[in-house]
Amino acid sequence: MTPDAARLSARPDPTLPPPGECGLLPLNLGSSRDGLLYVPEKHPLDGPRPLLVACHGAGSQASHSIRPFVDAAERYGLILLACDSRGGTWDVIRGGYGPDVQFIDRALELVFSRCAIDPQKLALDGFSDGASYALSLGLNNGDLFSHLLGFSPGFLAPAGQVGMPRIFVSHGTADRVLPIDRCGRVIRDQLTRAGYDLHYTEFEGGHTVPPEVQEEALGWWGVTGG
Repeated sequence: MTPDAARLSARPDPTLPPPGECGLLPLNLGSSRDGLLYVPEKHPLDGPRPLLVACHGAGSQASHSIRPFVDAAERYGLILLACDSRGGTWDVIRGGYGPDVQFIDRALELVFSRCAIDPQKLALDGFSDGASYALSLGLNNGDLFSHLLGFSPGFLAPAGQVGMPRIFVSHGTADRVLPIDRCGRVIRDQLTRAGYDLHYTEFEGGHTVPPEVQEEALGWWGVTGG
């Protein structure tokens, strides 16, 4: 697994005008598995906006990872991007970086050609397997992603480390899918030893993202001022 295999080349252009289309939009980059872009319909979009790139859990799809953030996108003027993994889960979990990295890169190029994105508020997020992927891919692309958000991740598997993105990790103390002692707390210790700026939070609950934890993450990201 070489670092180059997990590198993303797309870069934002914060000088673009506001996007012409709003709402939930298909990417039209794939056939059976594609992705979604959400552009707020009511919030003013003057100037570059924060972008949240969301990675779904195993066996899921883009609509499941984008839906929890739509209300926040309208409140705070966030652009949302969610991609379907090429298979049942993300490539590195199935053996190595490759097709999902390439697809995310194409999706980012599309978004960056349509929307002015603030490079200081560009976050990669995920839940469960998607959290493991977001943290792992994000560590190798810290020169692109300013922030990484991992909700109930299982492990870290970066191909390399580039840049020093700020990181948010949450985990439920009663998680029976990815137990906190083997997952969240191990990841906390790994990131702390590596010197990352980490915000780690535990909550009483299982394999989920409570609304208050999501709001805590958005506040930490610094986008809740609108």
